[in-house]
Amino acid sequence: MPADLAVIGLGHIGLPLAQAAVAAGIPTLGYRTGPEAGSLSAAELRRMLARGFRPTTNPAELGRVRTAVICAPVPRGADGAPDLAQVKAAARTLAGRLRPHTTVILESPVPPGTTEEFLRPLLEAGSGLRAGRDFHLACSPSRVDPGNRDFGAANTPKVIGGLTPACTESAATFYGRLTDKVVRARGPREAETVQLLETNYRLVNIALVNEMAVLCHDLGVDLWDVIRCAETKPFGFQAFRPGPGVGGHAVPQDLAGRTGSSLRMVELAQQVNSRMPQYVVQRAAALLNEHGKSARGARVLLLGVTYKPDLADLQGSPAHEIALRLMELGASVSYHDPLVPAWSVLDRPIPRADSLYESAAGADLTILLQQHRTYDLQGLSVKAQLLLDTRGATPTGAAHRL
Repeated sequence: MPADLAVIGLGHIGLPLAQAAVAAGIPTLGYRTGPEAGSLSAAELRRMLARGFRPTTNPAELGRVRTAVICAPVPRGADGAPDLAQVKAAARTLAGRLRPHTTVILESPVPPGTTEEFLRPLLEAGSGLRAGRDFHLACSPSRVDPGNRDFGAANTPKVIGGLTPACTESAATFYGRLTDKVVRARGPREAETVQLLETNYRLVNIALVNEMAVLCHDLGVDLWDVIRCAETKPFGFQAFRPGPGVGGHAVPQDLAGRTGSSLRMVELAQQVNSRMPQYVVQRAAALLNEHGKSARGARVLLLGVTYKPDLADLQGSPAHEIALRLMELGASVSYHDPLVPAWSVLDRPIPRADSLYESAAGADLTILLQQHRTYDLQGLSVKAQLLLDTRGATPTGAAHRL
């Protein structure tokens, strides 16, 4: 056996799994399914290779592992629903090489029912084997939080739901080598729905605090101080903070097309969050007007265009829509981000500022969209002519906050 594990899909889900596996001493194959967002530094790749990681483009090698984990990306389709095309391609590739007694696990973020109704038929048709009898099949939703320094594979509990109890135990045995705690769900549907709940929980709570941001601005209330006080409550409250929009890889789901009914709160939350980039632009235009300037012709500097701090990932970042709307108003937009060497909006390159302080001093308005750790926000608030802080990261009174 050349490897114990094959990770199929080396994006934001698959790469962290492969890193955790080789760190635990598991010889691991990495099979890329397409142009994926995950990336490794040269040093990280060298460490993984030294520990037993082997990238491959040969699908035949997938048939010589004990465990195969499908981590293919699931983007939002044109209709807003999860697009399972890459999961389908990964399943068909694996099915033609699947051997008896292999454990197949789905980690991709999928709607409830996908493992049994979508993945299982593909694997069985392509292999001639039967899930639950000839090979193990389970779902274990990814809980990767890119850039999180406190929680990784080892100390984040892993939820597992197998097609049969034996499938669950086989998957649990594998994940037990990576994590301190395994949580057994009743089955694949329950495991898939865990991710649905976790994703929508985040979405709804961000929408609530985004609406509070708009309300508090209208009332003249300091929302950031409200949150500071509220989070001292030891029960019944978890602090979320507003921002210019919601980004990342998770696809919120209301499942209206699958069940005949929708999660109305999730649908409303999506509407609230999708309005935040436009609200930021409205606030920007109002600030410029208050200082005797028009948005047309104004020099606007965007700081931090990634969707998450200290992470070079633009997936779903609200910075794209904010830049586009500002340009539609006639503003001259530039950006600064230490993690993004080049950035385009609708194939139009956005000028990159080399010097943070000089660019902020020369801009009519600077908008902080992401608080990267390298930013000196105290110094920035002094240098910038006019600063709009969408993250509440600057010192109190140093900038206009969302």
